[in-house]
Amino acid sequence: MYRTALRNVIAHKGRLLMTMLAVLLGTAFVAGTMVFSDSVGQAFKDSVSSDYAKVSVEVRDDGSGLYGSAAGNTSKEKPLTEQLRQRIAALPGTAAAAGTVTGFAGLSDPGGNLIGSQGDTHGSNWQPGDDGQDARYPMLQGAGPTDAQGIAVDRKTAADNGFKVGDTVRLAVNGPVMQVKVTGIFGTDDPQVKAGGSLVLFDNATAQRTYLKPGQYNSIEVQAKPGVSQAQLRDQVLPLVPHSGNVVVKTGVQLTADETAQVTSSMSGLRTALLAFAAIALFVGIFLITNTFTMLIAQRTRELALMRALGASRRQITNSVLLEALFVGVVASVGGLAAGIGIGALLKSLMSGSGVPQGGLVLSGTTVVATLLTGVVVTVLAALLPSLRASRVAPVTAMSSNDQPATQKSLVVRNSIGAAFFGLGLASVLYGASLGGSSGRLPVGLGAGLILIGVFVLTPLLSRPVIALVGPLLRRLFGTPGKLAQQNAVRNPRRTAATASALTIGLTLISALTVIGASVSQAVDKQVTQNMKADYDVSVMLGQPVSPALVPKIAATPGVAASSVIDSQYVGFGGRSHSVSGVDAASFDQLIAPVMLSGATSSLQQGAMLVDREVAASHGWTVGSAVPVTYPDSKAGTVRIGGIYQVSDMLGPVLMSESVLAPHTTAPYYSDVLVKGTNGASATLQQALKDSTGRNPLVTVKTQQEIRDQFNSLISTMLNIMYGLLGMAVVIAILGVINTLAMSVFERKREIGMLRAIGLDRYAVKRMVRLESVVIAAFGAVMGVAIGCFLAWSAVQLLKSSLVGLTTAPPYGQLGGYVLGAALIGLLAAMWPARRASKLDILGSIKTS
Repeated sequence: MYRTALRNVIAHKGRLLMTMLAVLLGTAFVAGTMVFSDSVGQAFKDSVSSDYAKVSVEVRDDGSGLYGSAAGNTSKEKPLTEQLRQRIAALPGTAAAAGTVTGFAGLSDPGGNLIGSQGDTHGSNWQPGDDGQDARYPMLQGAGPTDAQGIAVDRKTAADNGFKVGDTVRLAVNGPVMQVKVTGIFGTDDPQVKAGGSLVLFDNATAQRTYLKPGQYNSIEVQAKPGVSQAQLRDQVLPLVPHSGNVVVKTGVQLTADETAQVTSSMSGLRTALLAFAAIALFVGIFLITNTFTMLIAQRTRELALMRALGASRRQITNSVLLEALFVGVVASVGGLAAGIGIGALLKSLMSGSGVPQGGLVLSGTTVVATLLTGVVVTVLAALLPSLRASRVAPVTAMSSNDQPATQKSLVVRNSIGAAFFGLGLASVLYGASLGGSSGRLPVGLGAGLILIGVFVLTPLLSRPVIALVGPLLRRLFGTPGKLAQQNAVRNPRRTAATASALTIGLTLISALTVIGASVSQAVDKQVTQNMKADYDVSVMLGQPVSPALVPKIAATPGVAASSVIDSQYVGFGGRSHSVSGVDAASFDQLIAPVMLSGATSSLQQGAMLVDREVAASHGWTVGSAVPVTYPDSKAGTVRIGGIYQVSDMLGPVLMSESVLAPHTTAPYYSDVLVKGTNGASATLQQALKDSTGRNPLVTVKTQQEIRDQFNSLISTMLNIMYGLLGMAVVIAILGVINTLAMSVFERKREIGMLRAIGLDRYAVKRMVRLESVVIAAFGAVMGVAIGCFLAWSAVQLLKSSLVGLTTAPPYGQLGGYVLGAALIGLLAAMWPARRASKLDILGSIKTS
């Protein structure tokens, strides 16, 4: 039996090729994901280890943040000071103590463009010791900066951009662009620089003024003397550290472990997401594998019956088929592992410029075992049902006919099970959608899975009436070939269902993503249109605040009729705090248009505040209520409610006059500056605003349409990534269509020969096979689009609480395009099987047994 199984694999290698390719693609995705995540994770771990190699103890102010935040404005003073650094440096176990200041710094290349991508260009402080050098940053050329007119640049950035000592470069933080001189070029182990970013060094005083306040640090890095352990030095440092919840003291070993755990956690999420798409591809492959073995067994029923008649047991028949699947799974999985290594290398190279450190590929034993095991198990399990079906056929029945129609009982059982799954899934989705928010996610997710299973089980039942609907159209347009194609598509509904279901899975997910993306885009467009009267929004990249120095320059720009800062602060209201947007009350109505439910926006000029409906309801506020507040400077006051407006993610929960808020803030945090033009929006005014901000590469001046386009581009990017990942499932589905048609042509050789004998020409045979493929593909697409739209509706119900104004907005043109695209895919997939069918020898085909 084993020799027979091997001979069958060799005899049917052409028919099994598509199956092998499907398994290979799915396992390649699994292997590539694991190789990529392991390689990137190891590169980050190596980078973290080198980053903390010279740090024995670090004292960090977690409240200061790398780039600052609106919430940080409520903190009066940063606890890490020069006095504390000096006290730590004087400890008996301390060899050196260096204060660190960090923040974003946008360095321009010679062409005036921002070097690197947003977030990986940063600045720090140069703090030389008694020898005139900073041990963290060995100076390779020139010297460290000594005043605000000079900076040092890392070696890699200098080499990539041709910077030399003495050059004048453009630099921006969040204020006007600075013209500074390169005083030195240094080496560094900074992981962001290794990953393709840049680092500039200011003198210590300039860095503190730029990012914090004079005499303050983000962290203090301490190096132990020889013979002093990290734990001993930490115990010496702890009594000196202020008792603040934001200050943490950790050893270098702890820092490395924490960063490594964080890297592992973040990579775990990425790996899980990628493996989920690989699982989808493998799941689609199951339909192809099952279909292939079902058809192979159907074509070999007489052979199997003869073996049963000669004494082969049912177990031997089952084992022989499973052994064929095992051969296919092993060969395909080995090929998938090899292809996966290449995919992992490709993914890593694509990520090389986006903050990923350099490093080699990592092929772990876990990856090898998981890939091979996945491919083999999936293939064998997919072949299990066909093998059992083959073993249960009586020898006499099998030898009398190749056709084994399903019994009425099996159809009733199958349809009942499918209806039960579908009904339970539908009820679960509707229940979860009614709950909304996070509480509805589990019921919706579970229901979506049950609906898919139910539809797959019911697809043979659905295929007959659905495909029958297009029968008259096919007969009218294509005559006899169209009629035969429709009959062939419904002749074996199980085979049609298995072929169409592969496309259904991919298009269900793609359609759902498309509808969700379109719905979110529409909600954002609606908010921008409804709530923003301003012609321009001036902001800084990475959520950095607009410098107060730029605000009067923006207001004084020729052509500006009105402007207002958006000062983001956190204010306490009866034990709870809310984000408050401070605005210019005088120009408010020219720039912002909240949808008022009660009260009036003019109350802002009388010192009242506006709140959205949810905040008002949660506190029990109404128009005219006197509300006690605690300002960022900890002073208390009372503010009257002047109006309640519709919830808007763009406006935030509370609006207050800047004249009331500003005197009680420790520092302004201008997230945006809104501008209204005298003559509306124009290219001239937009350029004038850019000029007034010093043509700073970090400052953006966006119109309403550009705000919408920016958000929509983020959605499009995410959708395109997901489409690309789901593309693997679609490719496997296409292979399934080709494989099914090719084997169907072989199975119907006698029928095709008879059709040719009674006058059906080669072109008509081709058309018949192609139309059959188009019908099956379009049927799968229609099913996928319909299910996808329903699941997208349920997802929108869950997201409504997170995005105001969100409603389901299916892009009907795009969804229709998916169905037409699937039909075209079906047409292309049928090219080879159709060509093969048309070239069959008439007499040879008729004599086929």
